[in-house]
Amino acid sequence: MTLNASDFGRVAVLMGGWAAEREVSLVSGRAVLDGLLARGIDAHGIDVGKDVLSVLAAGGFDRVFNILHGRGGEDGVIQGALEILGLPYTGSGVMGSAIAMDKYRTKLLIHALGLPTPGFTLIQNDDDFEAACALGFPLMVKPALEGSSIGMSRADDRDQLRSAWAKAAEYQSHVMAECWVSGAEYTAAILGRDALPLIKLETTHAFYDYDAKYVADDTRYLIPCGLDRSTESALQTLAMQTFDAVGASGWGRVDILMDEAQRPWVIEVNTVPGMTGHSLVPMAAKAVGIDFNELVWRILAQTLEAR
Repeated sequence: MTLNASDFGRVAVLMGGWAAEREVSLVSGRAVLDGLLARGIDAHGIDVGKDVLSVLAAGGFDRVFNILHGRGGEDGVIQGALEILGLPYTGSGVMGSAIAMDKYRTKLLIHALGLPTPGFTLIQNDDDFEAACALGFPLMVKPALEGSSIGMSRADDRDQLRSAWAKAAEYQSHVMAECWVSGAEYTAAILGRDALPLIKLETTHAFYDYDAKYVADDTRYLIPCGLDRSTESALQTLAMQTFDAVGASGWGRVDILMDEAQRPWVIEVNTVPGMTGHSLVPMAAKAVGIDFNELVWRILAQTLEAR
């Protein structure tokens, strides 16, 4: 079916919000809004506040492009509200969003399904701290409910683990430690039922942290990723299996590490990835001939399908 811009009606682009990733979401949101407007869509940006439901209800909107990152926008909260309002929206539904936002429960699920993920534990008290130490060093420590690598750090010993725990806990009480994987980092962008070409990430930082993602100019994004076709295909399949396992849908991203023995390890699922100038999903789409404006069109077009 050929779609026209008028088929989408009046579109709200939700951005900003109140999570730690607010500034990234605003940049993503403005880019998405510009892309939709360039295609002739009647799109309107909304910087989300506590009055978002009344704003949406009064705005006469037909559907929503959700580009809120982090808590409140990527964790099932806004998705549930939009369900109540009867507004179709982009991305994963309530369950998939809620599970994928919680890194700890995502790993519990994919581990139970036999998908490879580094050893992990939640740190909330001193007993948990000892369990984390028992995993062995080095460890990656991160808030369980944040994105954009916010609050993440590496710990090489008990003292550093204490410091990393305290740093992550500044954002929330749910802190996760996982075994450090030395090797190459890849990301698989998901669009519909397709995993796009993998991107290999190379950074001078200890890991692909917030600065490497959004600030540094020396981060390298390799596409083609350098893997042979068979290995890349296997990682794309693993990414789709992980995406499906958490109940995600529509579009998103799955991050995978490949250790020095060439074994893959799933790190996390992102259901509302960044759409900034440094972002990975637009890069992967461009590699298969989908420019940014076409990408946001295709994501929005998913709202015309039955969920």
